[in-house]
Amino acid sequence: MEAKPQSIMQLFQSGGAIQYILPHFQRAYAWDKSDWSAIWEDAIDIYNSDWSKTAPKHFMGTLVVIQDGESIGTLTRYTLVDGQQRLTTISLILGALKEILEPTDELRRHIDSLLFNTQERGDLMYKVIPTQKYKDRQAYFEILDGDYSLRTDSSITAAFKYFKDGFSKIESDINPDKFFKCIVECMQVVFITLKRDEEPYKIFESLNAKGKALTQADLVRNYVAMKLPVERQEMVFNKYWADIDSKLKERGRKKELSAFLRHYLAKVNFTLPNEKQVYARFRDYMEQHFEGDDAFIAELARLRNSAALYEKLLRPESESNDSIQKQITRLNTIVESVSYPFLLYLYELRESSRICELEFTQALEIVENYGVRRFLADAPTSYHNKMFPTLVRDVDVTELVPSLTDLLRLKNYPTNYSIRENTKRMNKLGQTSRKKFILVLQSIDQHLWRDSGGHSVLDGDATIEHIMPQSVSDEWKKHMGENWSEIHIDFLDNIGNVTLVDQRWNSDLSNGQFSDKKMKLKDHALRLNSDYFSRDISVWNRDSILARAEWLTSLCIDIWYPLGGYAPPRPIRYTTPTSLKINGKSYVVNSWEEVLIETVEAVLCELDSFDMLIQRFNQDVSLISSGFARHHKLGNGLYLNTMKSDSAVYSFCRKFAQAAGIHERDWQVEYE
Repeated sequence: MEAKPQSIMQLFQSGGAIQYILPHFQRAYAWDKSDWSAIWEDAIDIYNSDWSKTAPKHFMGTLVVIQDGESIGTLTRYTLVDGQQRLTTISLILGALKEILEPTDELRRHIDSLLFNTQERGDLMYKVIPTQKYKDRQAYFEILDGDYSLRTDSSITAAFKYFKDGFSKIESDINPDKFFKCIVECMQVVFITLKRDEEPYKIFESLNAKGKALTQADLVRNYVAMKLPVERQEMVFNKYWADIDSKLKERGRKKELSAFLRHYLAKVNFTLPNEKQVYARFRDYMEQHFEGDDAFIAELARLRNSAALYEKLLRPESESNDSIQKQITRLNTIVESVSYPFLLYLYELRESSRICELEFTQALEIVENYGVRRFLADAPTSYHNKMFPTLVRDVDVTELVPSLTDLLRLKNYPTNYSIRENTKRMNKLGQTSRKKFILVLQSIDQHLWRDSGGHSVLDGDATIEHIMPQSVSDEWKKHMGENWSEIHIDFLDNIGNVTLVDQRWNSDLSNGQFSDKKMKLKDHALRLNSDYFSRDISVWNRDSILARAEWLTSLCIDIWYPLGGYAPPRPIRYTTPTSLKINGKSYVVNSWEEVLIETVEAVLCELDSFDMLIQRFNQDVSLISSGFARHHKLGNGLYLNTMKSDSAVYSFCRKFAQAAGIHERDWQVEYE
């Protein structure tokens, strides 16, 4: 490694042929107005300094390049590792300075000699070659060529406009030649030259130069570039990394690529890394598992494929399967991105045909069940960060649905009792929980319509309406009684006190009296409202809120039934079943034996092959040619062992239906 101070003049080798090339993996130009103003103010301060003895010096940071020994004729080329923001910005300032000069001014020719290799043609003309991300290269070339239509969205365009406007404001007050010297003679960098065998990415990690802080994705991108031989960089970038960059944004507040890398590492390492350690963990992972260029590039190919699937998690509308699209949209509300390491794994299993779409959808529903029940039980969400990556390691892909069910039941899975107890005192409605409440209440409304073949929808976006209003009028205080203040504090945001309406209804109901609200809600299009407020309710107080909370909670438990709920909700000994529903079809049954037979026959009608179920339930389905007592001959000629207790029938039927792809809520038996 060689390090030496250089002025901007020396850096550009006035009159010489030199070129600084941004690696394909470098981030786009990322400086913004705060950075431009800082370097502009530095230049103004230098200009206004005391020059009586010597020109002032101003250190700008480091510039790190790799010298690969490559040259084209007399042109020396460097790969720019660090310092692109400063080098590009300085070039733009010089380009903007030209704008205030007369066409014949000798200074214009001098500036051109710094920005161009005047004896070259094509891209070799330019001494700085930005990346092509966000059309940075196009914008830079157009500006230097004098094309000021500036049609691109590149930040380079915005930077040039900023400096051009800056010069227009001070044009009459400055000496252009002196300002030029401020830039090219007074401003200096430490010029560090590396050789590729010096592992430049390690030096890059330790740099603390002045400039825009790199994101974790920026660091990873530079690491990848520095690990690849120069001759393979363009191919790898165009074939793999360009797709990742185009799908996952890393600009402004959007740090999608950094988040993807974090969740990808959680998937492969079964542990979610700290947000600030993504680069370090990625580097360690690649160093430990992928020795040699071919193995390294093969993993980048897998990374590209995973990025395409990750985009579907971020933007479910890009998923072509409507059921999966809907389910992921719901999960983005209920469990948010903490589930992404596992969901990404599921997506990869589906893409490789290791699981079918039905299993994928069922697994998503199971994750939703887990997330909703933990939300209703007010369980801490921090646990999810540790839990979801371990599912990748522990789940049995050959029996995905039952395995995932059994795993989640052991992961602090809330009981019905804990949910019922919490919803009585649940009293929070932040921005995140508001979205979750809306999803829960919408699901309840659709559940109430389940046997009608359709359901109503709101005219606009759903909003939360408080029955007992947020601002309590004197009439409401009188209505609730002397302890109104306690009720308001303890139950305002309780699930029993909130419902769904659109914005117009929300404004209309506002702080109205309960009698007025009740009259309107009983005629509301949502059954969530009309079913309940058609009841005989005269007051709205603590007991009223708790009663509605219990009603809603019972519906929640019906919708998000306990995972693997093979035990009946109440004892069935000495009971008689009266009806059975499977996938919306009703069966008349008079005994638990009939429940068993109808369930298995119904599954037989649904499936083309019984092989998978036979292998799994071979102790329950007898492969014999003639029947025995208490064996029922099925439609396919096999015999079903019906010698089971009532509770064993219930447990078997639920397991059997679930294994056949029938959702828990779609197998229901009533008994008395």
